[in-house]
Amino acid sequence: MNKDQVEGRIDQVKGAIKETTGKVVNNPKLEAEGKADKVVGKVQAKVGDAKETIKDAVNKFVDKA
Repeated sequence: MNKDQVEGRIDQVKGAIKETTGKVVNNPKLEAEGKADKVVGKVQAKVGDAKETIKDAVNKFVDKA
């Protein structure tokens, strides 16, 4: 796992907590912030996943060479 994967998943969890809290306390702004944080976290995690995939592919290529 790399930094982007970890931070992205942490942001997703924080966003989910914010979103749920916003729903419970009837705060649409907090709920929207949570949804946005979740999206940002998903994007960052996907970037991290892509980095790992590329790193693995490069390592396989180098090992074969």
